[in-house]
Amino acid sequence: MIKTQRRLIVPTDVKMRSALRKEAARLIVEKNILPPVDFDRLEKLAGELIQRLGADQVFLEFAIVLCGNEIWREVVAATPFNRRLLLLPQCLKNTSSCQAEMDSLGLICAGCKGCQIDSVLNKAEALGYTTLVAEGTTVAVGLVEEGAIDAVIGVSCMPVLQRSFEPVSRAAVPVMGLPLLYDGCENTNVDYGWLFEEMHSLKPNSSKQPLSVSLLKDQVLDYFTEFNLQEFFQKHDSTEKLAKRMLLMGGQRIRPLLTVLAYRSYASEISEEIQAALALIIECFHKASLIHDDIEDDDDFRYDQETLHKTHGIPQAINVGDYLIGKGYQLLADLPIEPAVLAESLRVVASSHLNLATGQGADLMLDQNREKLTVDQILKIFTQKTGEAVKVALLLGAIHGGASASELSRLTVFSDWFGIAYQIRDDLNEFQDGHHQEQMHHFPFLLALLNERFIEKGKSECLADLGKMKFQQIRQLIVDERIDEYAEAFLKLYVEKCYHELDQLQNLKLKLSLYGVMGKIF
Repeated sequence: MIKTQRRLIVPTDVKMRSALRKEAARLIVEKNILPPVDFDRLEKLAGELIQRLGADQVFLEFAIVLCGNEIWREVVAATPFNRRLLLLPQCLKNTSSCQAEMDSLGLICAGCKGCQIDSVLNKAEALGYTTLVAEGTTVAVGLVEEGAIDAVIGVSCMPVLQRSFEPVSRAAVPVMGLPLLYDGCENTNVDYGWLFEEMHSLKPNSSKQPLSVSLLKDQVLDYFTEFNLQEFFQKHDSTEKLAKRMLLMGGQRIRPLLTVLAYRSYASEISEEIQAALALIIECFHKASLIHDDIEDDDDFRYDQETLHKTHGIPQAINVGDYLIGKGYQLLADLPIEPAVLAESLRVVASSHLNLATGQGADLMLDQNREKLTVDQILKIFTQKTGEAVKVALLLGAIHGGASASELSRLTVFSDWFGIAYQIRDDLNEFQDGHHQEQMHHFPFLLALLNERFIEKGKSECLADLGKMKFQQIRQLIVDERIDEYAEAFLKLYVEKCYHELDQLQNLKLKLSLYGVMGKIF
């Protein structure tokens, strides 16, 4: 918990600042800590830093900033200058002589030489930095999410650095924060020697350089265009045309993106041919499962378009789904890879299909008897369906990238927790949206929690009555029993489990990428 009541002081003595910086670097190297790190751990590290030097406790917040910087140092240093943002605060300007104008992003320096801003910007831009003079970190985080930059060197006052810690950490933005020497809204100052030192620090390291999730997402989206799919679909018969049409239909392409992230994170050499094929393989399997799910659930629309079985009939839809499964296996078998990698890939994909079918079967059985749902049953189904879809996407990419068995094990557990968290969040969103077409099967987790609440209260007769109730009656019961609040607690628990598994990953690229994905979803 961030303690905002503490004094936010930067040492005025340059020797003290230097001593704290050097000791922070030694401390983090000794403990070999990988980013990101939560605030509680940073606070403990900062306390140890203060104790080592016998420094005044008033510098604890400053020490927290330094420890955070050192944890991110290798990642920022591995990021090319042209993939970094230098973020300066407007309060560095000379208010009495500043001729700058403002736009929606921030200050547009006029180059009047009335302050150091122009000089710093020129130095940064000569190196290749993107530069911005604005308050806060919202724009910076947005630029990272858009794929414009991969790391930030930011100057700000201590209170802003403190407030920005949580959103920056959750988004896994690699950042070095330099505090202003004193707070205030105008004519402030920064240690320019320190700033220039950080700006010029560059230590290329492919294992530390972060991946741009947004740029890779654009690349993945490009795989699923009419032009690029022609390479893989050349027969042009009616079944293939429908299969290709399904691949072209919307969706966020999260699963192929996860495959590409895992592949690029672990691979020492990237094959664009293999990367594109892996993305397509995963999407073939995914679209096949959606076609079959739509039939089983008798859904009318997918991506705001009529489902395939509604437009072409159930037999045709089943056949197209089967075709996509076969296409996925064919593409996998044709990859130019070592036999051992192919064998492991086939094992993982086949296991995933069995688990998905098992989970879907259990879900269909329960759909006939919703009033008897249990929380454990639903959580298992979530892992077998949503968790399994994430798992096969990550594992397929990681296997082709050469990930170790221990890393694959971590990704397996992460996927299970992610599947549960994602589905609980989905249930809550559906329930809270109050869509007019909502049905009981849209909120299986909430219904299972309601069942358990009845059992706890000894109201067994209500379980049998659930199947006879109108949905609005069940919705009111969920509200009255505060089941949605209980579900929120479950969601928080499983999100924390996801982060715990990510923190065990040794591959920093994938760890940071998945942190970013988690931050956007949860």
